[in-house]
Amino acid sequence: GRALLILLLSATVSLLGGLIFGYELGIISGALLQLQIDFHLSCFKQEVLVSALLTGALLASLVGGILIDHHGRRRAILVSSLVLLVGSLILTLARSFIGLVIGRMTVGFAISVSSMACCIYVSEMVAAHQRGLLVSLYEAGITVGILLSYALNYIFADVDEGWRYMFGLAIAPTAMQFLSILFLPVNPVKLSSWDSDCQKGLIQLQNTEDRQTAKREPYKEKHYSFLDLFRTRDNMRRRTLVGLGLVLFQQFTGQPNVLGYASKIFHSVGFQSNSSAILASVGLGAIKVVATLIAMAFADKAGRRVLLMAGCVVMAISVTTIGLTSCIAPLAMARDCKAAADPNASHSLTQHPLMPVSSQPAVSPILPALGAGKSQAGPGFAATRSLAKAFASTQSREGVPDSSLTQKRVLIGQAKEETVGSTGPPFGGAPWAERTVLNWITLLSMMAFVSAFSIGFGPMTWLVLSEIYPAGIRGRAFAFCNSFNWAANLLISLSFLDLIDAIGFSGMFLLYGLMGVMAVIFIYLFVPETKGQSLEEIDQQFSRKR
Repeated sequence: GRALLILLLSATVSLLGGLIFGYELGIISGALLQLQIDFHLSCFKQEVLVSALLTGALLASLVGGILIDHHGRRRAILVSSLVLLVGSLILTLARSFIGLVIGRMTVGFAISVSSMACCIYVSEMVAAHQRGLLVSLYEAGITVGILLSYALNYIFADVDEGWRYMFGLAIAPTAMQFLSILFLPVNPVKLSSWDSDCQKGLIQLQNTEDRQTAKREPYKEKHYSFLDLFRTRDNMRRRTLVGLGLVLFQQFTGQPNVLGYASKIFHSVGFQSNSSAILASVGLGAIKVVATLIAMAFADKAGRRVLLMAGCVVMAISVTTIGLTSCIAPLAMARDCKAAADPNASHSLTQHPLMPVSSQPAVSPILPALGAGKSQAGPGFAATRSLAKAFASTQSREGVPDSSLTQKRVLIGQAKEETVGSTGPPFGGAPWAERTVLNWITLLSMMAFVSAFSIGFGPMTWLVLSEIYPAGIRGRAFAFCNSFNWAANLLISLSFLDLIDAIGFSGMFLLYGLMGVMAVIFIYLFVPETKGQSLEEIDQQFSRKR
């Protein structure tokens, strides 16, 4: 009974950790629409606010590993829950722009530490044959959290100061996670007290064989310095190569941006009004949840390597397809602030006050973080930025009196109104029927991309990272790879529009396709299969390989 209780609590901690992570990433897109009116935010301030979370997360991945390795995984999760509560309170009660930025940075710091600690803690707590399922539960939590944040964005869109509720609601799951972890045993792997902790935590969940290995382990348990990650000792250099390769390819296959621009693709396919675009993107979120559940079911049966390679192949094919279709039927891509500042643009804005809302990124708040597994700050960043700018420009052009709530409602609640934009063909050029077919192919490719990411790179990257390093340096190694993930995410999101200017939209997607092919080769050559092995066996497997 006790073992089952521990299993259920581990699952709860993993799921809630992911849920909070996804929620915090997704919620900003809806909150920004209101914040930029309430606080008169310029384009630049909106970018600062969105990237505050990333900055906090990046900071956490630089210092979080030390906290996790030296103070134990369980304590790291407890501390991160408390920090998250503080951050959420700061946001809910914020009265100034600085308060918002500090709150978002605090939240970013907390979710980043929590994400690393949860994955490592759960992977060490449970038996080898359940590890894939329970660590992948974290990713499932993220997808559900993002979906939940979209739903709440929609619900609070018309509420005065609705953003306070959006930020404040994160307090509930955080408190639940804090309480769940209090009942779990001390972390099984803490170097100093390996033996006693092992008796308390690890062993009830594992069979006699694992118990024998664990009994023999103490004298083998080693201390590592951070620099050992780059040395040949115990084949650490190869492990670091595997970890970094996975997190970088996870980003460089274009996942943050494909999703940031999904709303444009939905529009071109014919989801003209905002509500239908919102529903379509929620559909994309639902696909993501289902795909992650499939990955959870198969992580321990098919194995990590198989799912990673299959996911990569499908991702490469689908982005290449989007690249080729957009070659034939180009999608109109606007350049955020620059586009809005164009004099013709202002003319059209005054002429059709509803058009910008129905045909520009008004719907992109819904999509920002969809791609975002854990890695996912980026899409939110790119899309929220463009969205916020489009709205900012609308507002300044039409001189909306900020104080009036009705005007706010018009701007913010627009998403709920069925305002149909142009019904004719969105492009000149190729025949209408042919374009429709191409647009549907693009849409289906996008769905395939989302599913493939959620089956492969989404959950498996973090699962493999929580397995391949020795216990003594697991926290720092995970954090090191995680910092590259956040940095790559930031880079991909920020460079997207410049790259489109340089090589064109289709060139961009074909480049992502090429990265996908390279990722498949990398996984085939370097990533070992770890299903069904205890963490000690995985460690020995790596140490033996040269």
